[in-house]
Amino acid sequence: MAALGKIRSKGIILIGIIGFALFAFIAEELFRSCDSARNEQRQQVGEVLGDKVNVQDFQKLVDEYTNVIKMTQGRDNLTDDELNQVKDVVWNTFVQNEIINKEAEKLGLKVTDQELQNVLIEGTNPMLMQTPFVNQQTGRFDANMLKKFLAEYKQAQTANPQMAEQYQSVYNLWTFIEKSLRQQILAQKYQVLLAGCMLSNPVSAKMAFEGENQESNIQLASFPYSSINDKKVTITESDLKAKYDELKPRFKQYEETRSIKYVDYQVVPSAADRSALNKSVKEYVASLNSSADPSEVIRKSGSSVNYLGIPQTKEAFPSDIASRLDSMGVGSVSSPVENKTDNTINIIKLISKNELPDSVEFRAISVASDASADSIYKAVTAGGDFEAIAKKYGQQGTKTWLTSNQYQSAPSMDNDTKNYIEAINTLGVNQVKDLKMSQAHIILQITNRKGMKTKYVAAVIKKPIEFSKATYNAAYNKFSQFVSENQSLENMQKHAAKYGYKVMEASDVRSSDHYVAGIHGTREAMKWLYDAKENTVSPLYECGNNDHLLVMVLTKINKKGYRSLDDENVKNYVRQEVMRDKKAEMIMAKVAGVKSVAAAKAKGAQVSTVNQVTFAAPVFVQATGASEPALSGAVSATAQGKFSAHAVKGNAGVYLFQVVSKKNRPAKFNEKEYEQRLKQKALQYAGNFMQELYIKANVKDNRYLFF
Repeated sequence: MAALGKIRSKGIILIGIIGFALFAFIAEELFRSCDSARNEQRQQVGEVLGDKVNVQDFQKLVDEYTNVIKMTQGRDNLTDDELNQVKDVVWNTFVQNEIINKEAEKLGLKVTDQELQNVLIEGTNPMLMQTPFVNQQTGRFDANMLKKFLAEYKQAQTANPQMAEQYQSVYNLWTFIEKSLRQQILAQKYQVLLAGCMLSNPVSAKMAFEGENQESNIQLASFPYSSINDKKVTITESDLKAKYDELKPRFKQYEETRSIKYVDYQVVPSAADRSALNKSVKEYVASLNSSADPSEVIRKSGSSVNYLGIPQTKEAFPSDIASRLDSMGVGSVSSPVENKTDNTINIIKLISKNELPDSVEFRAISVASDASADSIYKAVTAGGDFEAIAKKYGQQGTKTWLTSNQYQSAPSMDNDTKNYIEAINTLGVNQVKDLKMSQAHIILQITNRKGMKTKYVAAVIKKPIEFSKATYNAAYNKFSQFVSENQSLENMQKHAAKYGYKVMEASDVRSSDHYVAGIHGTREAMKWLYDAKENTVSPLYECGNNDHLLVMVLTKINKKGYRSLDDENVKNYVRQEVMRDKKAEMIMAKVAGVKSVAAAKAKGAQVSTVNQVTFAAPVFVQATGASEPALSGAVSATAQGKFSAHAVKGNAGVYLFQVVSKKNRPAKFNEKEYEQRLKQKALQYAGNFMQELYIKANVKDNRYLFF
């Protein structure tokens, strides 16, 4: 009891302790929950229609499309810019598909297996032409070839691993095409349904016909806005506010953007760097002139163009190198040439130049022993059945085509492969050769040759004109000092010129942009930009191709919604609109009471004749250099011989006119044709439906956090 009394005497303290402990427990769980939510958010590449898009799922789609491109184009790798294009295509396609799927679900639209089969049987869809299942005789997709492949694919899963891998690549391509076809068919069904909502009628058709075919010839009096000096126009803040309110819908933006001011410095080679390079280049030229085999010279030079030592077509060389090959003599070495486009110094040694086939059909048998090779060679040259002989050695001996593109862009090539390709290129039809390789013999027979082309064996040194480490360090130290001494936009703008820098501006940087201010390698800068507060200065970023130094100031966060009149771009736009309105008022006041073209000319108008004015097309006015739809409408509403009832306010001036004559073109009215044309025009206007659906989908694009 004494203990209980003691506890009660400390009740308030205990309540506080227990309350704090409970709070700590709850807070700990809350922090864990927040951390979990943040971790989940960090894995989200975006959001569509409220559904989160996981980065791993998105990357799978990117990898899938990348592999399709590599396979269909015969590519091993894609450049950074190409990969960025892939990511954009995948994202935009994914978003569109999600939106269409949602709309289709509401309407009960589906793609049946039979509808897909109908497309395959028809075989004309452009997507199908990207598959290996195109019949070369008909030039159309062959559904039977697909069925045969799918049956073989199942069998190949239990066959040798190499064959299974090849079949898997083609199967992956087909599943991608099939998935894309289904989505395309669904989108087409949705669009057809939408098109059915667009109607026309005979009255509208008749009006459209008359609008196109009734012509007017006029005498036009033009008063350009440019004839009034801007300084004579007074614009008040209330004028700007009133115009802004009138035009406010134009200033709505549907995604958050950033506006920045920045300093970007690109490091370039110094005079000392160029001098050192010139010395090396002279040594390369001397080595190429004296070397029988240029392989080692090319390797040591660090050339970006590999030397294979085999005949190659011009397409295998960079365009600047290819353009110089025909002007060189065999055995000669070119003088060094600087290419400012790719910032390289270039030297060429032309070793040979011959007319050789672009495509060669051949067959081959591979054996290990000299005796077997000799026996096969004699049998084939004596007229033996090549395939029958090959089968005795467990091989097919079937004919195969080899094209230049299949080998001439290889990164490297061993001597065996060089000898093999050399033989394929130089042997005549039906000729046989026993090729002694390092590990075996190959009995090779040429069966056909096509597409004779000029082929070159050329050693190329294409070396970037690079800055030295010392040059970069000096540039970095100078830029770093500038950044540390100028930690505000005001100071940057004040002192940039002293350092030789220039402060530049970029408005509306989007999270979907791959680069800040068009500079490669700025993903970290983009992350900072979308996490920073206004008027803060960024860290120094090393970016580009390791040759740019960048610092930014976030000047404005442009949130979703209406851009305000305080926005400089908005204010300039509104000011121009108000300026035009004020000038129009001044001109209209000046021409009040004018009843003829002559009187308008006396007021300072530029008079011209304009023929074939129709309601359906805007008038182009030479005096103001502008198209004027309002003028077309006013002329169409004015009778022949009449002067305009009032001045017409246009895009670039004010106009008065006299209708000299009106006539109808000798065209026959076809009601059905014009109804269809109006329907097509309505469909074009309705073509913005995806943009409207996109806005409603509340799409969030966070790809900048990952790519």
